[in-house]
Amino acid sequence: MKNNIKIERARFNFTQADLAQKIGVSRQTINAMEKNKYVPSTLLALKIARLFQKSVEDIFLLEDHE
Repeated sequence: MKNNIKIERARFNFTQADLAQKIGVSRQTINAMEKNKYVPSTLLALKIARLFQKSVEDIFLLEDHE
């Protein structure tokens, strides 16, 4: 699953640490999500989408082969 977290984070001028603090995870979790090494829970995906004022589908992109 690909995502636009890094793009949205830049749009809001958040560091990885800023975003992590706002949604209650570690900076390492944000880093892993941005590198597509960690797929967030539904709850975490919803928190991220709400923070960025986007739908979950605008942030997280399901690829055809998944």
